[in-house]
Amino acid sequence: MAKKKVAKPKPPAFEDSLAQLEEIVANLEGGKLGLADSLEQYEHGVKHLNACYGLLTEAERRIELVSDIDPTGQARTKPFDDTEGESLEEKSSARSRRRSVKGGRSASREVDDTSSLF
Repeated sequence: MAKKKVAKPKPPAFEDSLAQLEEIVANLEGGKLGLADSLEQYEHGVKHLNACYGLLTEAERRIELVSDIDPTGQARTKPFDDTEGESLEEKSSARSRRRSVKGGRSASREVDDTSSLF
């Protein structure tokens, strides 16, 4: 028996899904829905939230980073790849180290010290 291919429905646009999510949140916060309706709205909200998150993740992967400028003044780009290199934890700790180095100024410095701008 031949299987029929069922086309997946196209996911709603980010803006449409976000608008639906905002409407659901307003309905839930209004407090006028019964328990069953609230649970149903919550489930729909989670679906819209996941759809928005998926669309944002896809968009982030399509971003191109400007790597430099060529002699004619045109930007040279390379694809954004957040999968290479460090994990989120490694990136976070590196960011924390950079912040602590930047913020490691002497607390005893005078505010009006003109020897340094920072």
